[in-house]
Amino acid sequence: MNQAARTLSSETPVLADILPACEEAVTAAKTLLAAAGKALGVKLSTGGRISNKALEADQSAAHALSWIATYVESLKEMASWAKALEAEGRLGEMESLILQIAFGEYLCQLQGGIPMSQGEMARPQVLGVAAEDIAAFMTPAVVMLASLGNTDAARKRLVELMIEQDGAATFGATGLDEEYEMIRDQFRRFAEDKVVPFAHEWHLKDELIPLSILEEMGELGVFGLTIPEEYGGFGMSKTAMCVVSEELSRGYIGVGSLGTRSEIAAELILCGGTEEQKQEWLPKIASAEILPTAVFTEPNTGSDLGSLRTRAVKSGDEYVVTGNKTWITHAARADVMTLLVRTDPATDNYAGLSMFLAPKLRGTEETAFPTEGMTGGEIEVLGYRGMKEYELGFDGFKVPAANLLGGVEGQGFKQLMQTFESARIQTAARAIGVAQCAMELGMRYAQDRKQFGKALIHFPRVYSKLAMMAVEIMIARQLTYFSAREKDEDRRCDLEAGMAKLLGARIAWACADNALQIHGGNGFALEYQVSRVLCDARILNIFEGAAEIQAQVIARRLLEQAAA
Repeated sequence: MNQAARTLSSETPVLADILPACEEAVTAAKTLLAAAGKALGVKLSTGGRISNKALEADQSAAHALSWIATYVESLKEMASWAKALEAEGRLGEMESLILQIAFGEYLCQLQGGIPMSQGEMARPQVLGVAAEDIAAFMTPAVVMLASLGNTDAARKRLVELMIEQDGAATFGATGLDEEYEMIRDQFRRFAEDKVVPFAHEWHLKDELIPLSILEEMGELGVFGLTIPEEYGGFGMSKTAMCVVSEELSRGYIGVGSLGTRSEIAAELILCGGTEEQKQEWLPKIASAEILPTAVFTEPNTGSDLGSLRTRAVKSGDEYVVTGNKTWITHAARADVMTLLVRTDPATDNYAGLSMFLAPKLRGTEETAFPTEGMTGGEIEVLGYRGMKEYELGFDGFKVPAANLLGGVEGQGFKQLMQTFESARIQTAARAIGVAQCAMELGMRYAQDRKQFGKALIHFPRVYSKLAMMAVEIMIARQLTYFSAREKDEDRRCDLEAGMAKLLGARIAWACADNALQIHGGNGFALEYQVSRVLCDARILNIFEGAAEIQAQVIARRLLEQAAA
């Protein structure tokens, strides 16, 4: 640790010997989490087993456990990040301030209440945690960090350091090695040159992102980033995917999300496809010769995929599809659909679902859906506009039987579940990019806008907002990168990926909301970019698993782990 971070003086608000205190606080937080899990397990158990009915009936407590666990995991990763930087001699003043503010704020919230959303707080008492367990959590390190970590002086100093970086950079060392930072620089330059100057116009006019952008992204390898080299991709890591998604989403979430459909399709084919299907489809996806889209959701089903009713009936060497889908992103311009349908009409659950690689004709401005047996209509939306959303109808739509993913019926839901880890990691990375964009817009405006004789950034409520944006972005980033590393090491990480998505989405919304608040009335004007970012940020809490669904899944996994 450098001298500025090691010495507590009147000139710096950085706490002395902060890393040991953080590590001790993580241990205390884990103990609190264990007490919370035990208390909830007792509360929801029937005959020694967790009751799903009780879990659903007491969502407030279950979701509180999810948020407490997410905070504990976040603090653990922040401590690991700082420890690695210290070992490399890179834990500077900015990083130390980010660390102590993060611990100061999140430890206070662990004790007093974590905001799950506006008006919903997660508190240990809701789970039945005993007063003595909460008191035991307040170790000397926790008390010190909670009292002195997130101070006005620390937030003010952090923003002073941010100003020195000219308000348009990733604040604080990310902890990634040079290769990843080179990737970041490449895609940040692409976003700055090709996306940022035009994104707001695309949004206001509700235009599709130009095909020229997709072509350049294809040349840069975005669509084949994690596809193995043997199938025409770059064979890069999920961590690289995070960096690319983050930087493209910083320019415009629509551009950052273009790769999501390719990622989902590739993951489906890699995990569940036959070798022939891999050879046929993956090189075309990697080269951007074809654009895929995910066709899962139906009207009135939402997250309840087991209730899907769109059916596919085999007829000779084809399947004939009938039914309706909705909230299908980029459907008109896609060339192939990963289509989830029911092939066993005798079922009304996940067991009868199958996944197809369903080719379609790419739409034009004149005819959005020219494929026989398929119709579609646009759903007008607040934000996330660059690809457009559609509802689709299938009536006699035909798919070759050879395009049944894996060649076996009834595997669709299982195949889809295998993609959730990557999809949620990438969504967390997109959230980081949106949050970064919001912070930069807010900071730039706060420096330029003068009120009462000085720039807005010098007012405590303004610089405090900006400081917390920078801190929470780093928290989300470290949790997301950890999830990606777990995925890269082929370890199960649905829990960590879910936490990263859950927290990242909340942070993106908070950053956008606070950035707009800094703009005041101007932020409410469509001409200001922050109005777009607010609309874009809102969707992150909904797609790839709504926050409530995500918290429910996390709680169930935590209780399963505790019972094992």
